[in-house]
Amino acid sequence: MNWYVEVLKKYAVFTGRARRMEYWFFILFNFLISIVLALVDTMTGTFNSEAAIGLLGGIYGLAVLIPGIAVTIRRLHDTGRSGWWFLLIFIPIVGGLILLVLMLFDSEPGENAYGSNPKADGIMQS
Repeated sequence: MNWYVEVLKKYAVFTGRARRMEYWFFILFNFLISIVLALVDTMTGTFNSEAAIGLLGGIYGLAVLIPGIAVTIRRLHDTGRSGWWFLLIFIPIVGGLILLVLMLFDSEPGENAYGSNPKADGIMQS
């Protein structure tokens, strides 16, 4: 949960680097929270099956949109790539798959153009 909160603390920080663990825990918690909110939306009748989203899920999605983009860009920085690689997401099917693969790469060792290696810094080791 600390990884999720850490990303939210860096709400719109597009500089620096993010470890794989930080990125993937953020994605995991987003997924779990979205499922819970979809269930609540369904039970309260605020889920729109045509749009496949509910009121609470939509509000939550908008709230974490900027931190999600920011952590993705920081993760790209960690692998030594520019944040502009994020634009691959706009290429149907293939772009998302390429971005997924890039998110799986290990950190670039040592310091790179985007800052020091967060693994070496000892940030959030537990």
